[in-house]
Amino acid sequence: MQDFVKLLGLRHRREVVGRSAIFGGEHFVLEETDWYLLNLFRLWWHYGISFLRLQMWVEEVMEKFMRIYKYQAHGYAFSGVEELLYSLGEATFVNMTQHSVAESLLQVGVTQRFIDDVVSAVLRASYGQSAAMPAFAGAMSLAGAQGSLWSVEGGNKLVCSGLLKLTKANVIHAAVTSVTLHSTEGKALYQVAYENEVGNSSDFYDIVVIATPLHLDNSSSNLTFAGFHPPIDDVQGSFQPTVVSLVHGYLNSSYFGFPDPKLFPFANILTTDFPSFFCNLDNICPVNISASFRRKQPQEAAVWRVQSPKPLFRTQLKTLFRSYYSVQIAEWQAHPLYGSRPTLPRFALHDQLFYLNALEWAASSVEVMAVAAKNVALLAYNRWYQDLDKIDQKDLMHKVKTEL
Repeated sequence: MQDFVKLLGLRHRREVVGRSAIFGGEHFVLEETDWYLLNLFRLWWHYGISFLRLQMWVEEVMEKFMRIYKYQAHGYAFSGVEELLYSLGEATFVNMTQHSVAESLLQVGVTQRFIDDVVSAVLRASYGQSAAMPAFAGAMSLAGAQGSLWSVEGGNKLVCSGLLKLTKANVIHAAVTSVTLHSTEGKALYQVAYENEVGNSSDFYDIVVIATPLHLDNSSSNLTFAGFHPPIDDVQGSFQPTVVSLVHGYLNSSYFGFPDPKLFPFANILTTDFPSFFCNLDNICPVNISASFRRKQPQEAAVWRVQSPKPLFRTQLKTLFRSYYSVQIAEWQAHPLYGSRPTLPRFALHDQLFYLNALEWAASSVEVMAVAAKNVALLAYNRWYQDLDKIDQKDLMHKVKTEL
């Protein structure tokens, strides 16, 4: 994503400092201060060296994951998620998709209390799931919670629209309904049928990339495949529903133990398993931030983002806010419901038919999807030109060093 931002001439959005805290239903179990050393002391006082063990575990996972950028720079690609993970971390990474975050962290000496209070809160905020989710996805989420996240000035959507414009692609505004296999001169040819307000139509393609989740809860599961032997049946697993409510109003600081709203110091509130009706709450900033911008004072009306597993009832909104002017709601299937699918999917569904979203069944984020997209592009290229030595190779670290 960093490369895309530079390519498009975009800039990182200026960050506005705000303190965070973890709410346990009745009181805050952990509060951030403005002093780094005091924050470290509080973590040590409450949880011993668990936070250091967590950081070492995450850094080890990320150091191995970063190998993918070097592999892709040399043109290597993988036909399945398991093959990609094995090339990065061997059996350890594959096993991390089958064991929980809690189980993995307990093995490296992280305490159960730290997992319940801190790790679970981060996972609820990012995935809406618990520490029972697979360790690999959890590690990706926890890596993002260490202060390295950034956003694009003007909105992250500028990356997508900018890349689409840069490619000069011919965009057909329609819903794809089926992919049918044909063959010509011994090569696969795919007929893609689609429909829009004009009617139904279809076109033939040498290479097809499916860049939408194929899962049980999505309308994309209506996409059918015909003429394939054996048949393609990759519609497995479920997705985690997520609801985001943008509320313009006055926060009810009394609910969080601050009767005087002027004394409420936090801009971001994460939660443990309780209360269950919302996952996190944060005071959001505009996509464009001027040099003179400041956050609203706690007693002022501000725009708050509430993430929850289900749409909030009016009584729940009144619990979080003293009063509010407006509420805007967005609900979608945000992430895979980890554990609902028994096996990892493959990128290659057929000779030149690829499934980009396969990788999000290992971990789901914008950066992971960018990695998956480049892998599919390289895989399609290598298959088309029969450069099979660049596909599913083992011991790539040695090969890359040899090439250098």
